[in-house]
Amino acid sequence: MAEYNIRELQLRILETLKAVDNVCREHNLRYYIWAGTMIGAVRHKGFIPWDDDLDIAMPRPDYDRLIEHAAEWLPKPYEMVCAENDGVYPLPFAKIQDADTTLIERMHLKYLGGIYLDVFPIDGVPEGAVARKLHFARYEYYKRVLYLLFRDPYKHGHGPSSWVPLLCRRMYTLAGVQQRISRLLHRYSYDKCRLVADYDDGSKGAMDKKILGTPVPYTFEDTKVMGVSDYDTYLSNKYGDYMTIPKHSAQRQHNFHYLDLNHPYREFKQ
Repeated sequence: MAEYNIRELQLRILETLKAVDNVCREHNLRYYIWAGTMIGAVRHKGFIPWDDDLDIAMPRPDYDRLIEHAAEWLPKPYEMVCAENDGVYPLPFAKIQDADTTLIERMHLKYLGGIYLDVFPIDGVPEGAVARKLHFARYEYYKRVLYLLFRDPYKHGHGPSSWVPLLCRRMYTLAGVQQRISRLLHRYSYDKCRLVADYDDGSKGAMDKKILGTPVPYTFEDTKVMGVSDYDTYLSNKYGDYMTIPKHSAQRQHNFHYLDLNHPYREFKQ
């Protein structure tokens, strides 16, 4: 279990979500609370008690527009970090972080930033089963390469386990892989496709766009945020019986390597 105060962290991240919600309402951007955050809204009217992060997803046109204008639209101390504005960013999706805090998730993936909420783009998916399988396989390959490029190659020692990450560094660059992933995700238009996905769950995450529908309001803690219209179909497809509380052993937390809610990450000294 995490050694930090989960509730304190939850309420601090909630302020980030409120700021993002305000920006999206002001600029007519669509977003949906997503994954475990959507379960939290339906099952707990807020955070899953042991959850220590928040997830939202945005249709690709809205996601790209937010990236383009985040620096001017997001109030301080919030900032959007992604491959488009950070040359050493290690993920294929964005985060909106609180720059007044400091967070290192994992020592072997030592990206320095603040506490955050994840922002997943929702992209189009090919209709054909074979084309869809190949498309997602390409994405999973480059996603794995991205991880190996950023990961400490000696996480498991200096033996054979280090050879693949080191080989990836000879064959690819971080920027080059991020560009390939971006081209892949932009290949199928969100607006023109019937099937869409956030790509985080692979091809099994593909769904009819009608499930998302127009974002609808849900109570989340002390505020209202926007979520999936047909939440039951979305959550059932993703999790199965999402209303049953999992056993204690299956209640996952990040257990972050380093967390400081009181000091900006730009002042962090190793």
